[in-house]
Amino acid sequence: MKILVTGGAGFIGSNVVKILEDRGADTIILDDFSGANYKNLDNVKGEVICADILDESLYKKLPQVDAVIHQAAITNTTLKDNNKMINVNFNGFKNVLQFCLNKNIKLVYISSAGVYGNGISPMKEEQKASPHNSYAYSKYLCDWYAQKVRKELNASLIVGLRYFNVYGPGESHKSIAASMIYHLFLQMEAGKRPRVFKYGQQRRDFIYVKDAARITVEALEFRESLVLNVGTGTARSFNDIIAILNKALNKNLEPDYFDNPYEGIYQDYTEADVSLLKEMNAGAQFSLEEGIGDYVDNYLLCGAVKRFQKSA
Repeated sequence: MKILVTGGAGFIGSNVVKILEDRGADTIILDDFSGANYKNLDNVKGEVICADILDESLYKKLPQVDAVIHQAAITNTTLKDNNKMINVNFNGFKNVLQFCLNKNIKLVYISSAGVYGNGISPMKEEQKASPHNSYAYSKYLCDWYAQKVRKELNASLIVGLRYFNVYGPGESHKSIAASMIYHLFLQMEAGKRPRVFKYGQQRRDFIYVKDAARITVEALEFRESLVLNVGTGTARSFNDIIAILNKALNKNLEPDYFDNPYEGIYQDYTEADVSLLKEMNAGAQFSLEEGIGDYVDNYLLCGAVKRFQKSA
């Protein structure tokens, strides 16, 4: 099986590529490297194509593949250029979808829990969308368009995955858009008090990237078109994260609380309703404690040692 992964050098995309290859698939990585890191492709065997998903001429040149996993997107929710956000995320998606329709092949694309805004939790796939920023709106448009196509055409399999808060190895290049867990680790590993919005009681559904990437690959085997949540089904607070990191780092750092500058457009509470995910036999396997433990011990502390060696 040959799979095209757009955004395959990015955070989650590179983890998807590695799982695909571990399972024997041939991969083609399509990325313009504007929001990716070539180091994420260490030990990856697949062909790499450096190109832009907005380039319509690209799709005539791509080799034959059996399916596409569409990860490419701008994910920085603080980006103020709404035109760029929606152009890349929505028009780029439409190009990829049209390629799949023309070839009659499966498409797994990435949506976001951001489409729910501050809607009722646990968040169900059928509830009303209420995006609070242009990133979330761009993903809502992708879901809307995919549904429209499914209704109007006897289309190939189209699966949308609404990721909740993903964290884990491969995200360091994302800078401000990297997970809170990554940023809090850097602060605490340096001996600084972890900074979080007052009073750390906000809750999110944090899912480890190894789970998110595995579920994404398993979605290729789904036999129906649908949109489903990808989360753990359990919301945890920012204070929980600090406590887990303190234990992992053998520290006792108190939080440094500050006012939330994004009041009114910030998701204070997200929790996935994972009923449909469980029906597809594709639930998360890592708890927050297990995920952070693996991330810290096997990835982040290794990087801390390297930083120390460079400064010595």
